[in-house]
Amino acid sequence: MPDRRYRVLAICTHPVQYMSPVFRRMVQRAELDLTVAYCSLRGAEAGYDPEVAATVKWDTPLLEGFPWKELANRGSGRESFFGLWNPGVWRLIRDGAFDAVLCFTGYRCATFWIALLAAKRSRTAFLFGTDATTLVSRDARSWKRSAKAIFWPWLYALADQVIVPSSSSRDLMLSLGVAGEHVTLTPYSVDNEWWITESAKIDRPVVRSSWGVSASDAVVLFCAKLQSWKRPLDLLQAFAKAKISNAWLVYAGEGPLRAELETAAKNLGVADWVRFLGFVNQTQLPAVYTAADVMVLPSEYEPFAVVVNEAICCGCPVIVSDRVGAAQDLVAPVAPELVYPCGNVDALATSLQAALSDRARLGSIAAASREHIRTWSPKENIDTTIDAVRTAVARVRPLRRHSAAVTPAAPSSAAGPQKLSE
Repeated sequence: MPDRRYRVLAICTHPVQYMSPVFRRMVQRAELDLTVAYCSLRGAEAGYDPEVAATVKWDTPLLEGFPWKELANRGSGRESFFGLWNPGVWRLIRDGAFDAVLCFTGYRCATFWIALLAAKRSRTAFLFGTDATTLVSRDARSWKRSAKAIFWPWLYALADQVIVPSSSSRDLMLSLGVAGEHVTLTPYSVDNEWWITESAKIDRPVVRSSWGVSASDAVVLFCAKLQSWKRPLDLLQAFAKAKISNAWLVYAGEGPLRAELETAAKNLGVADWVRFLGFVNQTQLPAVYTAADVMVLPSEYEPFAVVVNEAICCGCPVIVSDRVGAAQDLVAPVAPELVYPCGNVDALATSLQAALSDRARLGSIAAASREHIRTWSPKENIDTTIDAVRTAVARVRPLRRHSAAVTPAAPSSAAGPQKLSE
């Protein structure tokens, strides 16, 4: 049994399908007394997503198995500083007697700063971080890079412990002068066992047949929103250039580039070999990954990409550009040849040819990748998060003894959802 139990508040912008399984496991740990506070319920409730031009609601439970609260949002709800303005977080931290706050909102919203000030005033350890792997922003504006180089060292010095989801993010923090002992890598993970279990249920030939693909054909998968920074057109051009016989390209995802991709497929003479599935919800994704032979993520801006985790769990090896955060931790350790220079269509075409010309080798990579992903799971995420909390609390309250005895976590159903209206 641990020598103490930490009362922890996790503040999130909204329910996320990747975090809910982690929270469900966290409440089972004797070291933690966890409460989750959401600044909005986007995702758990149906809502319009402008990036896919459709109403989206995830079809897996996002609010079950752990205690949570909804913080009333007085902001606009848009992507702006005052989009999330949740003043109730001040009272929640002030009166909650928390040992630590894990803040996942990002610093570009007002609620982050309210929570930070409340934590500092109450001598509550405040942990936050970033999934960024570079100072370059998605729009590549040079002034933003310069501003971050000045602002970020000061910003992350405010954290009692910086938490990052990847080795690349940790390297970035160290390059900014953040001390190594102030940075904890908490692996960006998915519910590995769920994905592996669901994949095992899939009838691969049936799924492929629904796409008009035979059992012997090769399937290349793109699984992401059809946005410019994901570079889906690179993959289409590389697929056409590779000229792989009996090969298909499947796009799982929706977005503003769909019409352009459909037109480009016709102009490149490969339209008959390309399938567009549109938006695919969570419960259907294991079938998509399991039916593919290889997934490609050509992004120019991708802090991590948990679709890589998902695909690997489903036995689908992944080719990624060197701008994808997961490349360093999940792809290169097993098959460095599957990482190519972003934007180099010729290199991507060569990677596709090499991968699909040796299916036995591709199968070996898939098996090795699945073994590797077992070391990058929710357990590692939670273990390192607890270490980060322990370090941060000791830093903020070095002389304070925790008097509460360690008791088993209360069943999550005992604490119903609440809405804080302040």
